[in-house]
Amino acid sequence: MEKEIKTEILINSTPEKSWSILTNFDNYPNWNPFIKSIKGEVKVGNKITVTIEPPESKGMTFNPKILTFKKDKELSWLGHLLFAGLFDGEHKFELIDNGNGTITFRQSEKFKGILVPLFKKQLDNNTKRGFEEMNKKLKELAEQK
Repeated sequence: MEKEIKTEILINSTPEKSWSILTNFDNYPNWNPFIKSIKGEVKVGNKITVTIEPPESKGMTFNPKILTFKKDKELSWLGHLLFAGLFDGEHKFELIDNGNGTITFRQSEKFKGILVPLFKKQLDNNTKRGFEEMNKKLKELAEQK
């Protein structure tokens, strides 16, 4: 079973400014309504600790492995619930430079595993809303003068 959530937002800012906010993980508790914390050294191949709190859902902490870390462009990781194949999520942040003083921030996640159908409704509602709320806050911060 597979399921993908994809959200995006137009931000009037540079990739560099948006990236600096997005990768200042120590500041997440102060602004991020969805991802409450990211701990550990964020570099390809490393495992980190991520705590998320989708709207109207219980928080969850997991230890994904960093897949990509391309400065000012992309960050992605792969996490598992208990073990691989049960409920896996590949989370991705992308900053697309539109070349006109704006960027498109895309946040997506591909879910795979036998438990995906059980979580489908929550993913479509709470998780997607969490992505959208985080996107709006990032836009707000990145557009501040």
